Amino acid sequence: MKKLEDYVRSIPDFPEEGVIFRDVTTILQDKDGLRMSVDQIQACLEDEDFDVIVGPESRGFIFGVPIAYNMYKPFIPVRKKGKLPYETIEQEYDLEYGSATIEMHKDAIKPGQKVVIIDDLIATGGTIEAITKLVEKLGGEVVKIVFLIELEGLNGREKLKGYNVESIIKYPGK
Repeated sequence: MKKLEDYVRSIPDFPEEGVIFRDVTTILQDKDGLRMSVDQIQACLEDEDFDVIVGPESRGFIFGVPIAYNMYKPFIPVRKKGKLPYETIEQEYDLEYGSATIEMHKDAIKPGQKVVIIDDLIATGGTIEAITKLVEKLGGEVVKIVFLIELEGLNGREKLKGYNVESIIKYPGK
């Protein structure tokens, strides 16, 4: 039987020389890879006490929604600025070249709710750090953050110190 890592396509020198791009679309394109990825992320939450799952667009949606469905929990989307139809709160964060802003509906998290964040990949950690700030602004408590893939060489965990972070697949480089 294949391991989950076997479904990840590695593309050398993309987007720049020296970087190995870890492509999760090959996991999604295979029924066994997709099932295995959802099952393994969900297994990280089996003993966790939480109320809601939060995920950023777009791949946080892909992995977060089926787990929310399976565990009978609500799913809260986090989107790029200007994409949500109701009143929002926003958080700006730094990118390699510039900055970006994400938003969440201001009524999405209730004070005291325990929140799990799910995403496909952690690189520098900026997006997820911004999401933790949004959750906390609304009075939620981030109890766990789960990634399918972690690029350890980019030190994204440094931005998430103090949070319970787990990754299914870890690659030592960037």
